Amino acid sequence: MKQKSIILTGGGTAGHVSLNQAIIPTLIEEGYHVHYIGSHDGIEKDLITQAFPEVPYHSISSGKLRRYFSMKNFTDPFKVLAGIGQAFTVIRKVKPSIIFSKGGFVSVPVVMAAKLANVPVVIHESDVTPGLANKLALPFASHMFTIFEQTLKYLPNDKATCTGSIVREQLFQGDKDRGMKLCGFEENKKTLLVMGGSLGSVVLNDALRSNIPELLMNFNVIHLCGKGNVDSSLESLKGYKQFDYVTTELPDLLYTADFIVSRAGSNSIFEFLALKKPMLLIPLSATKSRGDQILNAEIFERQGFALTLEEELLTKNTFMKSIQNLVKKKDEIIDNMIKAESPKTPSEMVELILQYEK
Repeated sequence: MKQKSIILTGGGTAGHVSLNQAIIPTLIEEGYHVHYIGSHDGIEKDLITQAFPEVPYHSISSGKLRRYFSMKNFTDPFKVLAGIGQAFTVIRKVKPSIIFSKGGFVSVPVVMAAKLANVPVVIHESDVTPGLANKLALPFASHMFTIFEQTLKYLPNDKATCTGSIVREQLFQGDKDRGMKLCGFEENKKTLLVMGGSLGSVVLNDALRSNIPELLMNFNVIHLCGKGNVDSSLESLKGYKQFDYVTTELPDLLYTADFIVSRAGSNSIFEFLALKKPMLLIPLSATKSRGDQILNAEIFERQGFALTLEEELLTKNTFMKSIQNLVKKKDEIIDNMIKAESPKTPSEMVELILQYEK
């Protein structure tokens, strides 16, 4: 019997790749020949090719679809059209039984090409409101899965299902001792992990670094600052370890952390929830985004899983006060997390996806 193939797509940020990373091992175990379609130079290329060298990676042209005026809005549609042709060529060659899209702008030409090739597509949406790329892709897809129940009100009743969160199994293989060794921490203090998403955050970096002396009195500090944002003048500080970006090391660092300060991307915050890590969320402001992180953070705060601090209110002092408040409420937050619904496994997610294959 011929081995079945599946194509995964999604990219632009780590959040558009992490679920794909989680389900690839299960798909391979199930006997599928897994292929990935991504952009030429997006973060997805490194994440997939480094973690899964056995998975063929196909680069296509993609254009960003903007809600604001830009001259690139006149040229990027041609990139999308080129991407559709390139994706169609890959699909005809691979002959997948199904395509799974995690979103991001690179996924749009793939989903459109799949429709032309008569291959079923399943989409996944992580945020409360569907992103623009997934909105554009939905008419060409068989079904969309969501993490949040609230997302369903924005989608056709017969075309969407809420699955809850899906957390990769590798996350639970972290080790605190490895994390401590990786960071060079020697003092037995509580550990604070600060991260601004896969692309980093200047405002979070500045808020943390302006409070470094005071923080180091009580915490070891792990700082995931984003590519190109390492401050070499702070390299020698005892109890402070900065990384521009991590991949396989992240589970060890998360196990090392007692408290987390982060943006509010849904994939990340559900991982923190799964590990029962008290979190302070500083969502990307509405002036810099469509406001999806604000909604994510509000839901987590309402459920007692997190404290939030608006980016517009972020200062040196409010940053420290919020962390102090997080420490005080640690036990209450963990109690609420313990009562939360368990995430689905990658195997359960794969089973849901494959019910739509042809």
